[in-house]
Amino acid sequence: MNKIIKEALLLTIITLTAGLCLGFVYEITKAPIEKAQLNSKKKAFQTVFSDADSFKEMEINKDQAETVLKEAGFDQDVIDGYVQAVDTKGKQLGYVITVTSKEGYAGEISFVLGISLDGTVQGISILSISETAGLGMKAKTPEFINQFKDKKVELFKYTKNGASAEEEIDALSGATITTNAMTNGVNAGLAFFKSIEGGSVNE
Repeated sequence: MNKIIKEALLLTIITLTAGLCLGFVYEITKAPIEKAQLNSKKKAFQTVFSDADSFKEMEINKDQAETVLKEAGFDQDVIDGYVQAVDTKGKQLGYVITVTSKEGYAGEISFVLGISLDGTVQGISILSISETAGLGMKAKTPEFINQFKDKKVELFKYTKNGASAEEEIDALSGATITTNAMTNGVNAGLAFFKSIEGGSVNE
């Protein structure tokens, strides 16, 4: 009986020690990880809005943002946040919006979308994606994401027959679901942008 009690106590001590060590490691690594993620995001901001000198974090009312997307027909997309893009003199150039699409084939796809004040897409940079290698992962390639760049349209749509109009995007071969997720995500970002300019999403 004493042996059982001793073994139980030993196991408890080991478990507690391991838990404390994991907690300690987490606290040590938490700040560097958050810093790395922030730096990665800032780099993405600069990628999608190269003319900007700095970016000003904006507060967002996520309930209102969700309503905006739902009314626009993009209830599978989420606006995670947005920043103002400004030049060296502090003049606002546009926005960088962080979007997460829940429609990916293998999970969520998160990306940042740069939009100038006149509604022109400045660029897209994917933050996280786990689509099928050689198919959906091609969404990260310049050949795909640059199709949205420098275009000012109401809504984008994809085609499998070769894009022939300004608003059309060539679908990824064998990855229609990923193409749909990205196209809807960009359109959700545009819908949110329009609501910002109308003042309905700011707190």
